[in-house]
Amino acid sequence: MPVPFEYKRASMAFEQFMLDARDISGLATTHQTYTMVQGVFQAFRRRLDVKEAIRFANVLPPVLRALFVADWDLDEPRRPFADRATMTHEVQALRPDHNFAPDSSVGSVAAALRRNIDQVALDRVLASLPPGALAFWQVG
Repeated sequence: MPVPFEYKRASMAFEQFMLDARDISGLATTHQTYTMVQGVFQAFRRRLDVKEAIRFANVLPPVLRALFVADWDLDEPRRPFADRATMTHEVQALRPDHNFAPDSSVGSVAAALRRNIDQVALDRVLASLPPGALAFWQVG
């Protein structure tokens, strides 16, 4: 079997996602964007059990999938979905001295993600997750 296309172009797909997330959020660099994306993924991941998180990760492109599961503390208590402001504060708390995530960070990452993956597959998975998952990834 040949190498799947998504793996052959993983770096290019990641770069395009990062550029989109940077531009949508108004950040200056993809370095700033990386921390924002990582914070958004961690805030979402804290609200899922492992099986749910793997289902979600399976709709992500390879590099985003890796970022979503990287450095996961499986002993961290699961949190309930909260209002957008509370979850945005979590995003902004990651490496606070080097975090430029705007108040729109969750929506910005959601918009970039939806621009770069199969939205039907994403929504199908989100519908199978706890209440609040679909709203987390809504844009606008």
